[in-house]
Amino acid sequence: MVRIISGIAGGIPIKTPPTEKTKPTLDRVKESVFSILQPYIPGTKVLDLFAGSGSLGLEALSRGADFAFFVDNSRLCTEIIKENIGKIRMTDKAQVVKSDAYKAIRDFADQGRQFDIIFLDPPYSRNFVCKTLQMIVENDIIIENGLVAVEHIESEPLPDRIGRLGKVRSKHYGDTVFTFYILNSADGEA
Repeated sequence: MVRIISGIAGGIPIKTPPTEKTKPTLDRVKESVFSILQPYIPGTKVLDLFAGSGSLGLEALSRGADFAFFVDNSRLCTEIIKENIGKIRMTDKAQVVKSDAYKAIRDFADQGRQFDIIFLDPPYSRNFVCKTLQMIVENDIIIENGLVAVEHIESEPLPDRIGRLGKVRSKHYGDTVFTFYILNSADGEA
């Protein structure tokens, strides 16, 4: 069972898609990642790309993010995300977009939207990560000093820099890795 770990919706179970195409972030991993991110979350605008159940964006909302956009190209996933948003009573703080991630990035750029934190959890081993990070930078949808948290598999190591995004930290959880990038960052820890 996947649940919201902490914050105002802490403990509420959320629905996950009944498919092998999505891989919900395990609670213990999510708890560790959000203990790293907690100082940065209050008052932010968040984007959850390849959202699946919306678990990462929902956790950010529960912990004080002002607003979250959830993007997934699966109708099943977007319906589940909407249900989960209703479950945690944050329909006024969230928007669900059924779209390919790359199209959504271009659309956000056309709308002039920028985010403080972007969660990126694409399907493993399909080379989505580097291309998506490059598109985030090229389309200017992250604020200066904004943070990108990438969930990926250990066998898919990520570069230290992608454009103006600089890697500041990687945290390993078995075969799963969360890598954190900051836009135009100086060296340092996230």
